[in-house]
Parts: sequence; structure tokens; C-alpha cells
Amino acid sequence: MSPTFHSLRHRNYRLFWSGMFLSNVGTWMQRIAQDWLVLVVLGGGAQAVGITTGLQFLPFLLVAPFGGLLADRFDKRRLLVLTNSFLGLVGLTLGVLTLTGLAEIWHVYVLAFLLGVGSALDNPARQAFVSELVGKDDLTNAVALNSASFNAARLIGPGLAGILIGLIGTGWVFILNGASFVSPILALLLLRGVGGRPKRDAERAGTFSQLREGVSYLWSRPDLLMVVTIMFGLGTFGMNFQMTMALMATDVYDKGPGEYGLLGSIMAIGTLSGALVAARRRVPRRRLIVGGAVVFGLLEVATGLMPTYLLFAISLIPVGILAMTVMTAANAYVQTTVPQYVRGRVMSLYMMIFMGGTPFGAPVIGFVADAFGARWSLLGGGILTAVFAIGALLILAPRSGVVVRTRLRPRPGLVVVTTAPAPMPADEPAQVRVA
Repeated sequence: MSPTFHSLRHRNYRLFWSGMFLSNVGTWMQRIAQDWLVLVVLGGGAQAVGITTGLQFLPFLLVAPFGGLLADRFDKRRLLVLTNSFLGLVGLTLGVLTLTGLAEIWHVYVLAFLLGVGSALDNPARQAFVSELVGKDDLTNAVALNSASFNAARLIGPGLAGILIGLIGTGWVFILNGASFVSPILALLLLRGVGGRPKRDAERAGTFSQLREGVSYLWSRPDLLMVVTIMFGLGTFGMNFQMTMALMATDVYDKGPGEYGLLGSIMAIGTLSGALVAARRRVPRRRLIVGGAVVFGLLEVATGLMPTYLLFAISLIPVGILAMTVMTAANAYVQTTVPQYVRGRVMSLYMMIFMGGTPFGAPVIGFVADAFGARWSLLGGGILTAVFAIGALLILAPRSGVVVRTRLRPRPGLVVVTTAPAPMPADEPAQVRVA
């Protein structure tokens, strides 16, 4: 089997991967339909879309740490069955409200928040569960293939949503998304020899003591601090494409739902390519995370300057490649260097930091777009992402085994050098003070 896909040799992972794919398609369809519902059908502006996006990601700040604790304490498979059932129910509810003509913006706000709650509980368990389906040697590849599945779905979902919105309306798109969660639930029920309570009895300590243990472990690892800090900047300022593409399509290029949905599919060409490239790399590198975040920010600025719809669409491909390369490398780095006993909590903190900035960033970017024009949603986001990554590098690099050196030949520039190998996860708890 090709090195790009060697994790698929594991039966359980094949089932898990294929089961999640269909719901990923539905998730991307819902994202497009939700923005279209707020922006066009219900007549909300850019700031309303930003608030919706912010509410959807706010639970990653409020709930994600407890999601990681649940993932460390309970059977991850059962937890995932529950979270996927809840997410499907939220999609069906929004669909019914839309089809009956009862949907108002506040309904979308509430359901977007509930969708975020389900995702905040689901993501840490899903991320940590992958390590139980494949061996340590295949973990980086499995993480990358998860990203590939998500972005292959992104290649299909937005374009399909744009077509379906025009044919059958936004309400039925939400219904289809809700129904798509049957696929991962069935896949989880068909897995063999996985699940059960974790080997380490997490109930020996109190809930908040265990949360402090996860925070203390993260704080004791300067290399992880640098990675999650860079990802905070990326998630807060740079990854608002769900909103910025809607604004660019409608306000700058005067396009309809089909062309808007097509933008998501075109960007997915880049994100899928980035995920497949990352799948070939067994060991994630910190310098790739650092350098990639800076280049991503600069590319986003260039995208915001594109004069035509066609050039804008084409420019999304390299942006997608860089975004997925950085996200996959960061995700794999955290998972492969953190011991299993605390992996769920650390992954939840990582997801909280990466995605938890969106509730602050999305409304700000929406306000900037309303005040200065849609292009500034990309220009400002790209500049802030690059500045944030460079700042995190300069402040945290000396403690995390990364050095920035100047280079004069063959071309002048800065070179990011990793001076210390990534720590390997231990099987037993580290001696971390939590009091």
C-alpha cells in the first residue's frame, strides 16, 4: 500500500475513516447553507455572519477542556456515538425551522452555539480515539488522512450545497446534514476490539485537579506552547474563510449561491492536497509549523487583493495547501509527543486554543468588513496571522529548541532551525506539579 494511505490497512481505522467522510460532507453543506441563510434569506449583514461563526466556536473555550477530560475518563467510542447523535439532531432542528418558515436569526444563533457544544465535546474524543485505532508508527499518517477526509468532503460539500440551495432550498440541506450522521454512528458500532474505560483510572482525582494536570503538562512543554500559540493566531485571525468567502462572493464579486459554494470546493483542492502531502511525512517538524503560518498569512493578504472572481478562486488553492499543511503538522506534533494518559486533555486544550479564538476573531473581522469593505477581512486577517506567528517565534523559540538565523546566500532571508528533537511520549505520567 502507498505510504500516503498505509493507515487504511487497519480495519477499524478504515471503518472509522469512511464513516466520518459522509458526515463531513454534510457538515460542509451545513456551513455553506447556514451562512447563506443568515446573509441572504434572513437579511443579516456581515456582522451577523460573524456573530454566528463566533457562537459556533465559543463552546471550544467553555466546554472543550471538559470534553478532553471525558475522553480521558470514559469509553471514547460511546462518547462519539452520543456526540454524533446530538450533532445530527441539531442539524435536523434547523432544517425543520427553515422549512416551516419559522427560522429567525436568533434561532440560528442558538443552534450554532449548540452545534459548537457538540463539536467541542466530539473533537477531543475523536482526535484521541485515532491513536487507539492505529499503531504509534501510523499515527501521523492517520491524523493526516483524517484531515484529507475532512477536506475531500470540503471539495464536495460546498459546491453540492450551492447547487442544492438553488434547487431545493436551505432547509433540505440542513435535513441532509442531520441524516448524514447515521454513517459515523454505524461505523463506530461496527468497530472491533476497541473502547472500554482507559487503563488509568481517572476518577482517583477530582475533575478540576485533572484539568489542572492537563494545563500544567502543557505549561511544562515550551515546544507545545509555541505550537499552540501560533495556532491561536492562525485560528483567530486567519481561518475565517467560512465568513470571508461569503463576503467576497456577495459584496465584491456580486455572485450567487452556486459561485459561493464553488469557492469552498476550489479551496478544498488546496486543503486536500496539503493533507495528502502531510500524510507522507512520518515525523512532523516545528519549523514547518512556524514557517508555514507566516507564509499562509502573506498568501491570505495576496488573496484579498485579487481583482476578479476567477483570480480570487485560483488563489484559494495555495492558501488551502498552506493552511492544511500547518494544521496537520501541528495536530500530529501534539498527538505524537504527548503521553496517552493526558492526551485527551492536552488535545482539548489545543482545540480550545486553536478554535476558541474564533468567537473573538470572527466578529472583529466581520466588523472590519462592514466598516472598511470585504477585502479587509482577508487583508487584516492575513497580516495579523503573520505578525502573530513571528511574535510567538521570537518570544518562545529560545525555550522550545527552535532558533531563527539570518541567511545571506543564495538569497537573503530568515531560516528556522530545529535544534532539539521533539520529545517522545512516555507511557507513565510525568512528574508534573498540579497544586
